[in-house]
Amino acid sequence: MTERLRIASRGPLRSPRLLTSLVLISVLLVAACGGGGDESGAAGAATQRSEREDRSAGADAEQSADEQEAQQAPAEQAQADAAGAPVTVPQHVGVLRIAEGEPITLDPALTTDANSAFYVVEIFGGLLTLIEGATSLEIAPDLAEAMPEPIFNDDGTLTYRFVLRRDALFHNGTRVTAEDVKWSLERHLARETFSPTAIDFLGDIVGARDYNRGRADDISGIVVVDERTIDITIDAPRPYFLFKLTYPTAYVVDRTQVEADPTNWTRNPNGTGPFQLREWNLGEGLILQRFDRYHLGPARVDTVQVRFAGGGLTQYENDEVDIAGVGVNDIERARDPASDINAEFVVRNELSVFYIGFNTSQPPFDDADVRRALALAIDKQTLVEVVLMDALQSADGILPPGLAAHDPNYRGLQFDPELAQELVAGSSYAGSPILESIRLTISGAGATPGAVIEAVQQMWLDNLGLEIEIQQVEAANFFSELDRGLYQMFNIGWILDYPDPENVLDLKFHSRSLLNDVSLRDDEVDAMLEEARLELDPVKRVDLYRQVERLLVERAVWIPLFYGQQNRVVKPYVEGYVPPASVIPHLRFIAVGQ
Repeated sequence: MTERLRIASRGPLRSPRLLTSLVLISVLLVAACGGGGDESGAAGAATQRSEREDRSAGADAEQSADEQEAQQAPAEQAQADAAGAPVTVPQHVGVLRIAEGEPITLDPALTTDANSAFYVVEIFGGLLTLIEGATSLEIAPDLAEAMPEPIFNDDGTLTYRFVLRRDALFHNGTRVTAEDVKWSLERHLARETFSPTAIDFLGDIVGARDYNRGRADDISGIVVVDERTIDITIDAPRPYFLFKLTYPTAYVVDRTQVEADPTNWTRNPNGTGPFQLREWNLGEGLILQRFDRYHLGPARVDTVQVRFAGGGLTQYENDEVDIAGVGVNDIERARDPASDINAEFVVRNELSVFYIGFNTSQPPFDDADVRRALALAIDKQTLVEVVLMDALQSADGILPPGLAAHDPNYRGLQFDPELAQELVAGSSYAGSPILESIRLTISGAGATPGAVIEAVQQMWLDNLGLEIEIQQVEAANFFSELDRGLYQMFNIGWILDYPDPENVLDLKFHSRSLLNDVSLRDDEVDAMLEEARLELDPVKRVDLYRQVERLLVERAVWIPLFYGQQNRVVKPYVEGYVPPASVIPHLRFIAVGQ
């Protein structure tokens, strides 16, 4: 969701959803969508509820035949894929055991990292959600009973009318109402909530920006029609808006709980998702318990036991977890058809990209030639082939495979150390001592920054004569300080919350986006992004985003390094597991067979 992707560093390569940066070397994407501890990284009031009656009586969580069929399809595919594999017996039927990273927060309004989002999407929900489609992620109803039809208004605005499911419940059994939806959206957008994502994801709603700035008492574009019906009006037709309602900052929270304990309510959140948080032992792990009255049908396992510790593959081979990531040191073994884990090895591309970003407002990176020089001095092929052992695909652009706007023929800035030297020599900082005090900041706390970072650091020394300092910062502080623009240069990943280029190009590079951590102020980029927001012709829209991507890459605002990929091993008795392309709710589809 989108969320920043941290890469967990573990193993000899010290590559550390997600917990570090480029150290992805451990190959798993920790995406916000998910999973740091297992090394699997492919790679954010007022009235009382008590005044209302409990409307849970008679609420029904039965699935329709279509929903049951949709749930069974992934399982049937997984079983077909496993045909002929040796049969093993699970230790705990009904319990799924996994290794993932520890969340920073479970508040949907504050969620920006993949580790946190992994749990938030299972505990909470919103009007809409994302599911695995035949070829890509697709929007589907969640708390809403159906996808809304757009209503085009005479003033150029557009309204979506949502009708809530009759059986949509909070975990305490209270029915979800339209007032809950409105209060939650306004709570997330309220200035005092300090959400770093709400205005970027919900700012298209009429009146949202005025409310966020304290100029209005409520959001005029959110209207409760009746107990189960709510209208959301946006300022203009925008092809990506419904995707934004699948992000955590659009999720529903329990007003009574939040107001009763504003500081600690997330320790025992009363959500609406398929799982409840049963136990959370800081630094060790947590347990998710199935919510039997979940409106889309109960999960196929009773509980999910999560270990926060690293060493996922070791735990997997010791039968301590059922799904684990495969790090670089084990990738060749997993690929070998004769290997003991090859039959259980699963690979899938992820909608994510790992990169080095620059603060373009600070010296020396306010000079594009210095940024280009550092980009041209990195030999990505050597990183991929030698350091990562082809566990990931090098990235020439920003938009990952899986997006319609991804251009497989675009080559970006290719390795050219001679040109890199010329650019530094011709830059405004040539001969300046500031080039001798450049620092790259990463998220992590390992003894070393990781093999990829060390290799990049050496390339800059060999090809440019620049000694770049590496600074490691603990994850929570890293994201906070990054949002405040405190870093000169940083390494991180971005996993798309939904399959649309707006989710990375607009959110990360528009001058007025709160997620613009490179401090970019570029009128040309802004103009094209604003045009793409309203372009309803998909071909023209793709062309606009490709133009923006080229400008950003060729001006080296980011140095794209790798596209994310999930490398996992899955026990033969696990049914219905499909590595998600992004951070989406997926645990309810998984079963532990007899």
